[in-house]
Amino acid sequence: MYYLICTDAGCNISLQSLDLFPSLKTLYLYGFSFNDSYSQTNSDCNFWLQSLDLFPSFKILFLDEINFNDSRSQTNNRDLVMTNNNLEGTLPECFSNFTFLESLDLSSNQLSGDVSALKSLTSLIALRLSNNYFKIPSSLGPFFNLSKLKQFNADNNTIYIESEMQPLVPRFQLNHISLSSCGDVGQFPHFLFHQHVLRQVYLSNNNLREGFLNWLLNNNANLERLVLANNSLQGHFELPFLPHTDLSYLDVSENSFYSKLPIDIGEKLPSLLFLNISKNQFHGSIPSSIGDMNFLKALDLSNNQLSGGLPEHLTMGRFSLTSLALSNNKLQGQMFSSNVNLTKLRELHLDGNHFSGKIPDSLSNCSFLSTLDLSNNVLSGEIPRWMENMSSLSTLDLSNNELSRDIPRWMGSMSSLEEIVMANNHLEGPFPNEFCHLNHLKLLDLSVNNISGSLPSCFSPLWISQVHLSRNKLEGPLKNAFRNSTILVTLDLSNNHLTGKIPNWIDNLSQLSYLLLNNNHFEGGIPVQLCTLGHLSLIDLSNNNLSGTIPPCLKITTLNEISQEYVCYVTDIAQAPNSFSIDEPIEFTVKSMSYSYKGIVLTCLSGIDLSCNKLTGEIPSEVKNLRNIYALNLSHNNLIGPIPLAFSNLKQIESLDLSHNNLSRKIPPQLVELYRLSYFSVAYNNLCGSTPAWTAQFATFDESSYVGNPLLCGEPLKDCSTSGPSASLLPKASPENGLIDMISFYVTFAVSYVMAILSIACVLYINPYWRQALFYYVGAISNCCYYFLEDHILPKWLHCGNM
Repeated sequence: MYYLICTDAGCNISLQSLDLFPSLKTLYLYGFSFNDSYSQTNSDCNFWLQSLDLFPSFKILFLDEINFNDSRSQTNNRDLVMTNNNLEGTLPECFSNFTFLESLDLSSNQLSGDVSALKSLTSLIALRLSNNYFKIPSSLGPFFNLSKLKQFNADNNTIYIESEMQPLVPRFQLNHISLSSCGDVGQFPHFLFHQHVLRQVYLSNNNLREGFLNWLLNNNANLERLVLANNSLQGHFELPFLPHTDLSYLDVSENSFYSKLPIDIGEKLPSLLFLNISKNQFHGSIPSSIGDMNFLKALDLSNNQLSGGLPEHLTMGRFSLTSLALSNNKLQGQMFSSNVNLTKLRELHLDGNHFSGKIPDSLSNCSFLSTLDLSNNVLSGEIPRWMENMSSLSTLDLSNNELSRDIPRWMGSMSSLEEIVMANNHLEGPFPNEFCHLNHLKLLDLSVNNISGSLPSCFSPLWISQVHLSRNKLEGPLKNAFRNSTILVTLDLSNNHLTGKIPNWIDNLSQLSYLLLNNNHFEGGIPVQLCTLGHLSLIDLSNNNLSGTIPPCLKITTLNEISQEYVCYVTDIAQAPNSFSIDEPIEFTVKSMSYSYKGIVLTCLSGIDLSCNKLTGEIPSEVKNLRNIYALNLSHNNLIGPIPLAFSNLKQIESLDLSHNNLSRKIPPQLVELYRLSYFSVAYNNLCGSTPAWTAQFATFDESSYVGNPLLCGEPLKDCSTSGPSASLLPKASPENGLIDMISFYVTFAVSYVMAILSIACVLYINPYWRQALFYYVGAISNCCYYFLEDHILPKWLHCGNM
């Protein structure tokens, strides 16, 4: 084979120059533009015929990402590969002249229409049409006469059901068929009933709505791979009548099978290397016969309704098993017995079940484990010491259990650890200083535990992208923790007892998107260094003791605006696709309620929460730059001045809370243009005038949105025309009116005072008993005061005077 590869844009080559290589049989051209003087369109026969005649001596011709500006006529090529060339249009009828072709690959172009032009290529052995826009009948009728056809790939096209059934039997006998992701096919292609030498069948993502293809296994004794993932297959999972000894790969995941797993599955399919039946509705217990699959390397039974315990036969003698996934079932009891012989196991997923007891010591035999996920069970006790010997362990998830005791210091010596997730347990004690030695750490989640003490200044992993330490008992200042973690994306230290100022080195975290420091005791001002962080999506500094003004330069964005470039950047420099994950939940208050966000929703969320602090000054008019913000909460501060008109530019905002401040003047009527707004509160301020027009979204806000502003009127408050005039509309009082008011006040006060004295005197004059009692109590109180002063006040004064 001869390779000519263009690595830069704009590479040109003359077709005549290829005459210098008359004996070439195989040529691979990549990324060139032919610069000869004549060219044709893709749909013209000359384009196809002449492009083959360019190279008459070649047996195999690869034209990959070629820009054709030239073409010529027929030749003796046997294999033609024209992938990734942006070819458009339909196949011309002249393809019927290519009867000499044995292999044709037109995949990854933009070709469309039917495939009838290929029906005369009787020499074809392999046909690859994947990733185009062809419309192919499910019967494969146009190819019935291609008796030599063995391989057919047409993934990511459109397969349609013909109105009339094809009465003929195809002349071909395929050994490889791949028709994945071809639309809503619905039923199995009937030509499969006539195939008897199939070895590989791929029919995923087609919404097939029938039962399991046990007939396909019965008809094809040599079938090795069967992939039917992500369809709508349902009913019972019926196996072939006789053991199928050649099948090594079976994937029926993401379907709707509802039955028990056949108890003889291990006997009927003894040669399986890979078995994936996840994301169905299988129930009952796990058949112990699976333990008879002596060659099994990967077993995935996750996301079903399987119950009972783990069969001991499954874990004994399975020396070949490297991956075991039983997540999200109803399995219970002890996790493993003492007899575990999974010595080659690299991935173990038992999360989302009801396993109880301690983490079994028998797992210590799995010394090659790289992923251990035991989360979401009822495991108790402490983290076992044998984990220290797991030198290959990179991912450890023990979250949502009942584990207790201190976080082991020896975990700091597990140098391969990249992800530690132990949230929502009963772990306690200080944050281990030994974690400073975890140089490859990329994800740390210890939230919702009882971890105390301060964060060590040395803890600043270079490759870490997510830190979740919320809801613990951490205290003290941040100092230099995380200072050098320059690719940190999420920093969640909320709901702790941290003190001091938010460090100025926060601008070192140039990739930070989620900053949650709420519910701590931070003080001082909001650092202006936050303004330099161009990827911030969420800022939550609420419920602290922050003071000063809001930095006018503060900005925010949504992660989905930069997700492709940004996520690729983070994962590239971390050299681990899993180092940046949006599956870890983040708690954020929106519409006065706290929600947990994760997944794709989190990438669309942006917000700022500075509530419950001691911020002063006016709301900066630069808030207009927060164009894509979803939620803004500035409530419970000491902000003054007007509500900026710039708020009307926040077209994406859904939650705006400015309550419990000292804001004044009128509410800008332009706020009614915020059509997405679903929560709005300016309660308990000093606002006046009329509320915004009761229309659009503002017609959904009741009186609670405005309560505590006595000078406000208009719907949903009292009508401005019937209520008293607001302060801004009151006429200025004249000096004369002011004088009359003051005179009336003084006269009324004097008369009331004199009448009260006379009334008391009259009562005492008429009733001698009350008069005598009053004089007695007055005398007693005078004596008490005198002796108190003499004993306590006067000696001290005299003593201090003498000094």
